[in-house]
Amino acid sequence: MGTPVLGQINTERVMSIGRNALQFEDYVLSIQYFNQVIKFKPYWADPYFYRAVAKLNLDDYRGAEEDATECILRNPYFNNVFYLRGVVRQNMLNYEGAIADYKEALVHSPSNRELLNNLAIAYVQSEQYEAADSAYNELVKAYPSYAPAYVTRGQFYLMQGDTVAARADYDKAIELNKNMADAYVLRAMLSIKCDDDLKSALRDMDAAVRLEPKRADYYINRALVKYYCDDLRGAMADYDYAQLLDPSGVMIYYNRGLLRAQVGERNRAVEDFTEVIKREPHNYLAILNRAILYDMLGRYDEAIADFDAVLEVYPEYAEAMFSRSEAKRKNGDMRGGERDFEMAVKLQEEQKKNPQLVAQASEKASDNIKARQESDNNISKYDRLMVADEDMAQVFEPKYESKVRGRVQDRNVMVSLQPIFLLSYYERPNELRLSNVFSDELDRLNEQRALAHHLVITNEEAMLEPAQITEHFASAIDYGKAIEEGRGNALLNYLGRSLDLMLLQDYAEAMQDVEAVIKLSPNFMLAYFQRAALRYKNLEYQRAEASLNNESTTSRTGVVSPTLLDNVRIQYELILQDLTRAIDLSPRFAYAYYNRANIYFALERTDEAIADYNEALRLQPDIADAYFNRGLAYIKKGDVAQGRADISRAGELGIMAAYNLLKRLDE
Repeated sequence: MGTPVLGQINTERVMSIGRNALQFEDYVLSIQYFNQVIKFKPYWADPYFYRAVAKLNLDDYRGAEEDATECILRNPYFNNVFYLRGVVRQNMLNYEGAIADYKEALVHSPSNRELLNNLAIAYVQSEQYEAADSAYNELVKAYPSYAPAYVTRGQFYLMQGDTVAARADYDKAIELNKNMADAYVLRAMLSIKCDDDLKSALRDMDAAVRLEPKRADYYINRALVKYYCDDLRGAMADYDYAQLLDPSGVMIYYNRGLLRAQVGERNRAVEDFTEVIKREPHNYLAILNRAILYDMLGRYDEAIADFDAVLEVYPEYAEAMFSRSEAKRKNGDMRGGERDFEMAVKLQEEQKKNPQLVAQASEKASDNIKARQESDNNISKYDRLMVADEDMAQVFEPKYESKVRGRVQDRNVMVSLQPIFLLSYYERPNELRLSNVFSDELDRLNEQRALAHHLVITNEEAMLEPAQITEHFASAIDYGKAIEEGRGNALLNYLGRSLDLMLLQDYAEAMQDVEAVIKLSPNFMLAYFQRAALRYKNLEYQRAEASLNNESTTSRTGVVSPTLLDNVRIQYELILQDLTRAIDLSPRFAYAYYNRANIYFALERTDEAIADYNEALRLQPDIADAYFNRGLAYIKKGDVAQGRADISRAGELGIMAAYNLLKRLDE
């Protein structure tokens, strides 16, 4: 029993695993497989193309351009390679190169609307506005129902100062596609900027958040709208949620700190500004805000230290000098306070003689602007909310739409089941959903400490870091040698290698190793559970490969078609057998019921699926995924009320896709 990483390499198979890793967005791992193919078949064009796609998604634009060029040298007729290189060059700000590539790509794919849209964007970015206008008009004429064209053309009109035309295009995009979150956000920002129509802006931001509930920037934008509406508590709630989604966001902490200070939560405001300063030690606006709060809290030494830091950089900022004067006096340093006060008065008198400074002070006093641009470091605007700079490059970000980018189920299925659970060493951290997965069998296995890492049961698999990929390739080889030489515990060797191969997404070989485990220990419940999961993952890969070759065997709804290939139906039956065996061995293991329910759902055996979801929730009532999937099953049966209740409960337990689905149910 060999693997692609051991012995003689099977380049076709390694290529297939790499493409599937790419399909499932595991870009780092896919690159490792393409590297192997290139090493043994450097004259093939395919691995260079797919490695370029992976590098593009990792923002390695130079590497992606080099690989796309290598692909062209080997096969200039490779489908989509000029399109791909055009996107790469556009991201590298090489607009003329991108335009040339798009024109070449259009020779081969003249009706590719995404390509046409990118070409129009490239014309905008290279300031060829007449060509851009012509390209957009041609695109909209040819594809009047293509919503993304109206979104980017709207931004083009806005750049030219035509807000009426921009709004018309945003309206049209939303009319064509009510699930296009970006269009709502842009229209909301336009409402604030031009109309001061805060109610409309808030409605649009609510819609965007419901559609894409994991976008931290959407919550930040909505918080700003709420702030303008004087809903400070609502704005803080949005910043709280944004912080869960993006714990590193400086803007989140800064703005929340300002709001907390306004509502009297001074200690918590200090915490927020301290987080800003940790990330940006030279953010003097945050230091000034913290200094003022320290002074209010009676923490005078800390306040003075922060005022010192600000005044070292802004020695003529009289307001900070006055504040330090007061802090020193309250701290018992009367002489120091007096010196600062005299210096502050002197600074003010000098500034009154400077017409430019007088004009700036007058402008600040009279304007009603409650926010400042992120790049605006004017210290006198320390008490204004921070908003992102208008980044037209971000709005006009070129897209590369391809079958090899993004999961099959995400492309074909409007709403997908939450995934199955399996054994792994790693899971993605998710602060929105508390991990509460347990199993007596798993605990006993972990207590032995016989495997390289602590095992978990998860359906939120983490992608491997480069060092982890290297580790698990090496570990698979070591386990293989131990098996060949008969060293150590055979069951643990097979189980350990299976886990390594699963993490490397070689599911077929991983499954064979679990079968060896079952032969050695026929009553090992977790082995049946894992084999079922591996069968399912391998089946997903087969379907992904079929989709890449335009031979998809699934229906558009993601439910198994009655005409499904016999092999696929046989695999589902084998999965059911393994899960039923796991349940027989451990009747209280909730996740076996959950996984079996997912298979029943896929086979359109909806009543049996609901029964298993019921049992999983009876055994463990906080499985958010089971509520979500049972809700879908009820909706499929026509019981929308019960389905809605389950979907809502899933949302409460942290599944953000639930809110997207609830919005669709309301439409």
